[in-house]
This record gives sequence, C-alpha cells and structure tokens, in this order.
Amino acid sequence: MSTSSLRFDKDSPELQALDAWWRSLDDNRGDRAELRRCGTLAEVVFTPAYHRLRQTISRSGAVHDDGLALVAGLAARVKNNAMDHTVAGQMATGKSDGGSAKVSGLRFRRLLKVKEREEFFAAMGRVIALLGGAVNLQSLAKSAYLWNDITRKQWAFDYYSQAPSET
Repeated sequence: MSTSSLRFDKDSPELQALDAWWRSLDDNRGDRAELRRCGTLAEVVFTPAYHRLRQTISRSGAVHDDGLALVAGLAARVKNNAMDHTVAGQMATGKSDGGSAKVSGLRFRRLLKVKEREEFFAAMGRVIALLGGAVNLQSLAKSAYLWNDITRKQWAFDYYSQAPSET
C-alpha cells in the first residue's frame, strides 16, 4: 500500500475509484439514499457504501477519514458529473434566465468562511441542490477532501473569474 497523499487529480487511481463507486450508486439506489440521508460525517462513516469506497481508495494512498467521508457524502448528492467548469465556476454560471449566478456572491462568501468539514458538508449539500445536482465530481472531490485555505483561494479565483459582478 502506498503512503502517498490522495489528491483526486485527473486520471489518478483514487479519482477512477471514486468515479466507479459513484457510478455504482446508480445500481444500488439504497446506498445512495442512505448516504443522502446522512446529516453528519459520522453518519456517512457508519454506512457500508462509505467503507467500500474507503477500502478501494486506500490502495492509492493513506486515507484521511473525515475528508473521504465528506467526499462520499457529497458525491452521493451529485446526479450528473458536469465537467464543463470547476465546482466554484459552476456556482458562478448564470441561471437559466441569463441573470445572476446560480449561487449568489453572498452565499459563496459565506461558504468560503467555513473551515470545519462538518459545517462545509451541510452548506455544500445545499449548494449541490442549487446546482441541480450537476457538479464536476473531480473538482468537488479534490476540493472537499483537501478543504483548506489554498482550496478556498482557488475557489475565489474560479468563481469571480466567471461572475465578477457577484461581489
């Protein structure tokens, strides 16, 4: 087993494992429903689906359990893997009426202030719903797993480059 850190970079083994696991949730809707009902990261860790993902991903490197629980809990809420923008860029794209961003500047700034994974889990679940479940799975996984100051800064660049008027 490797001791390297998981990064969820494009074409990485951990991203491939996550993608296969996420696709398998379509065949086992009970697992998806159980994960979607989870209100805390501890509840995510209590599910067999999380442990199947963890077992597969641990072959790629050392697993940070809270980070992976966050990824699993949020990924279960994703309906479509929309790879057109990063997740922050997707938040900034306009609504179907051509108007403001799907996620308002105020809500986005509040999200950036969140430092605790537990709070981020709840807030990001609401954002995924605002995006209609269409989220870039790779971008979400990488961001959620790491969720730190560097990630938050990158999100700010991605969001405001797409929606500079949302300040």
